[in-house]
Amino acid sequence: MKFDLHTHHFRCGHADGNIEDYIQAGIKAGLSVIGISDHSPYFASEQEQPNPGIAMGKSEFARYVEEVLRLKAKYEGTIDVMLGVESDFFPQHAQVYRDVYAGYPFDYIIGSVHQSRGVSIFNRNRWKNLSEAQHIDEKRHYYELIGQSARSGMFQILGHIDAMKGYYPAFSAIDADAAIDDCLKVIGESSVSIEINTSGSTKDAGGWYPSDAILERALHFGVTVSFGSDAHKPSRVGEDWELVAKRLKEIGFTEWFYYKNKKPVRVAL
Repeated sequence: MKFDLHTHHFRCGHADGNIEDYIQAGIKAGLSVIGISDHSPYFASEQEQPNPGIAMGKSEFARYVEEVLRLKAKYEGTIDVMLGVESDFFPQHAQVYRDVYAGYPFDYIIGSVHQSRGVSIFNRNRWKNLSEAQHIDEKRHYYELIGQSARSGMFQILGHIDAMKGYYPAFSAIDADAAIDDCLKVIGESSVSIEINTSGSTKDAGGWYPSDAILERALHFGVTVSFGSDAHKPSRVGEDWELVAKRLKEIGFTEWFYYKNKKPVRVAL
């Protein structure tokens, strides 16, 4: 049974196609379940849409939910459409986001750290002129944020937990294994899944998020896994599903999960 819980569409400003395009792509790819999970607006900002190329405006959010629910009903019996959102995690604004999400019938929410210390995790310049100790500190802080997102109770899935390597492949070699292990232990204790996200192939780092090394340690700490292509164009829906399933079995996983009504649904590998 194939599923993909991480897809975007035109509202976020950096993806192609509308929601129905992704649903139809999911049907073509043989999915039984597709999740729609566009980027959350910047709810804590006083502006309607402070970053049009990154996330939808606040007033668009209700229309987004309404469209997904309409298409969920339209495709019932053909493919199970899940209502999700990829939510930014800002610790200082967590309650604002929590209050907004409480008003909608989400099947799941993906919690993703896209900024650390106010700078995009994908910004190559953040690494310039840093000492080795500062590199380690930046990586530790990133995993502290991810651990906080797991503890928040806001999310069912954590997004791309080593995406900071996306445009800085050297990130993976920074020695902060203890911080990663602490984070994975918290995730395992918080009963939240991590996704295997295949969009790393579109970045400098290549491959998937997270690395095999992190997945091996995640298994040790009892962390459960899900799947998301993080498709920003319909042709990527379900990308590398079979390869990911094969690799997870090789690592030692026997199951992975999708979420419906915020409850985990087990799928055997």
